[in-house]
Amino acid sequence: MSLRTYEADLFESSRGRLEAIAYRLLGSAGDAEDAVQETYLRWHAADRAFIETPEAWLTKVLTNLCLNQLTSARARRETYVGQWLPEPVLAGDRLLGPADTVEQRESVSMAVLTLMERLSPNERVVYVLREAFGYPHREIGEILDLTEANCQQIHRRAKQHLASDRARTEVDAAAARRVVEEFLAAALSGDTEPLVRLLAGDAVSVADGGARVQARRTPVVGALGIARYLRGLFRPGDAKRAHVGSSDRVALHAAVVNGGPAALIAAGGRVLGIICLEPTAEGVGAIHIQVNPDKLERVTRRWAATGPHRPLFEIW
Repeated sequence: MSLRTYEADLFESSRGRLEAIAYRLLGSAGDAEDAVQETYLRWHAADRAFIETPEAWLTKVLTNLCLNQLTSARARRETYVGQWLPEPVLAGDRLLGPADTVEQRESVSMAVLTLMERLSPNERVVYVLREAFGYPHREIGEILDLTEANCQQIHRRAKQHLASDRARTEVDAAAARRVVEEFLAAALSGDTEPLVRLLAGDAVSVADGGARVQARRTPVVGALGIARYLRGLFRPGDAKRAHVGSSDRVALHAAVVNGGPAALIAAGGRVLGIICLEPTAEGVGAIHIQVNPDKLERVTRRWAATGPHRPLFEIW
């Protein structure tokens, strides 16, 4: 059944919202785009004359597709090599969706997307639709075929699972840049003391290489341990130069990724890594290092499209 112009326009006007929901649920730009494309195909095949509320219908179809993906993703991540982290997204990307409230910004932060791995698929859906998109519990219940009261209970449970002992600190773009500048200057100093001063005492660092790039397979806990680990990470070496495989020097940039400060590592037109920093009142409380090339393709395209960029530092 071919789409009339207004039906095609209706879907396109919903695409950004659907992509933002899917990205929060799946933590992957590619999987989110695939889920939205499959939703489009089902919209195209449906008897649309009997669809009273297209937005609700599209959201329900997308959510069910994501629930199926989440179930299979859990099985895949049991065999994932090393630590799994979400795919980072640069500021301005429509995958990030609405960012008007603290809850909306929080729901797409690297820290919360990582913590959401603790949630069951239903908990994840309820949390995302409620916190990031403001859906009433009644509508969420209709999407999941649950009662309103059940959705309220699931939402409370999800928030408890995501509760952190340490309050994250929101920073604007200028403050984010300062955080990255201080972090990189300390990391490149060759000394652990400047890094220790920037980190919370119980900070945690997690790296995702996805068996594609060598990365530490277990978290590093504690300011001193992380400082020593990062000092080695930024130290030049033959293996690192071979991985870069470019005559260009490695450039370190300040960026805003998933709403927070991040150091972006690039060379030869490619983004080689993203280091997301989580500011807290006690210092940087968490570091998420993404070096899996499969999870840097979208960032690389957007970075190239918005350049040229002036680096903070050049190394190696």
